[in-house]
Amino acid sequence: MAGRIEAKLAELGITLPTPMAPVANYVPYVVTGDLVVISGQLPAVDGKLAVSGKVSEGVTPEQGAAGARHCFINLLAQLKVACGGDLDRVRQVVRLGGFIAAPASFTQHATVMNGASDLAVAVFGDAGRHARSTIGVPSLPLDAAVEVEGMFRIG
Repeated sequence: MAGRIEAKLAELGITLPTPMAPVANYVPYVVTGDLVVISGQLPAVDGKLAVSGKVSEGVTPEQGAAGARHCFINLLAQLKVACGGDLDRVRQVVRLGGFIAAPASFTQHATVMNGASDLAVAVFGDAGRHARSTIGVPSLPLDAAVEVEGMFRIG
């Protein structure tokens, strides 16, 4: 029987992918006490980068937000493994960190990152409300347009 978070994901039409393997020398997540820290996730769908390039230079802010949403789905896939397959163990989305590849003139980083933040709240309700940082960067691994990392409290 699926738990309440799995049921919510199904209601939202989301199927979690197989978690991506790290692209360099790091682990996908670390569990310490009641915290799970998840390494930055790229906007991959079916193992392929879904949104690449720079936001405002070929990638619209709306496409960037969709990419941030994909990043959060990939965070959830890693989180499910970290929780032994039970997302109902998640008590709080503590923090999200977003990195947006964009030129120096771009200023809509928060709008792009809302793609991840809005989904966090849609999935976890009030427990999905979190602290966050959103940072513009000149480039990201594999030419991804966005990357999102996360910290979650589990029970």
